[in-house]
Amino acid sequence: MARKLIAGNWKMNGLLAGATALAGELAARAKGPQAPACDFLVCPPAQLLFPVAELLEDSGIALGAQDCHWAQSGAHTGDISAAMLADAGCSHVILGHSERRGDHGESSAQVKAKVEAAQLAGLIPIICVGETAEERKAGQALQVIEAQLRESLPEAGDVVIAYEPVWAIGTGLTATPGDVAEAHAHIHGLLAAWHGGAAADATAILYGGSVKPENAGELLAVDHVGGALVGGASLKALDFWAIGEACS
Repeated sequence: MARKLIAGNWKMNGLLAGATALAGELAARAKGPQAPACDFLVCPPAQLLFPVAELLEDSGIALGAQDCHWAQSGAHTGDISAAMLADAGCSHVILGHSERRGDHGESSAQVKAKVEAAQLAGLIPIICVGETAEERKAGQALQVIEAQLRESLPEAGDVVIAYEPVWAIGTGLTATPGDVAEAHAHIHGLLAAWHGGAAADATAILYGGSVKPENAGELLAVDHVGGALVGGASLKALDFWAIGEACS
């Protein structure tokens, strides 16, 4: 059975002193005798990648980024390429997060271009999909997930999928285990239909949306949940670690 992936999205949080303290504490725990039976990944803001990478070295905790551009280089002021992220020590990159889709108007076609650029640089993309509260109330949740997934997925290559209902991100609201089971089964079924059952089984489908130590065990036990994409709780070492311990 594949190990679950617990990914921390630090979002636009953290200055050097606090971020290095957090990374250092996580690294120390990971090197201890009782590491959880899961894989950890942290995704800090871009300016913190190099110092965090140094602290995580030999800890087994992977480093990821929160976005990349679809171009390898060029006149794209303020952007960062996938090759630059790989150069900083990243193995993963979050793409298509609802805050990028909503705040920056990113389309699924743009997300797919970024996914392909990430794969070209040797990174594993974490492709985010999920519905808004209005779409869920209208009974469109599964259709929205399918459209985003279909239009964001590359033709081939390793990816991670993250189901994040937009209405549960940073709101304190959490999807019920039934909601999560329905969405994850739908995503797994789509992957199996498009790429085959073996590929679907090998693709981790993370749940994200107000994941915390109190609900992690219940959520991680749902069928087809291959881990969690954690926001606020990933900024506290004890909470993030406790979510990982819920995998055991």
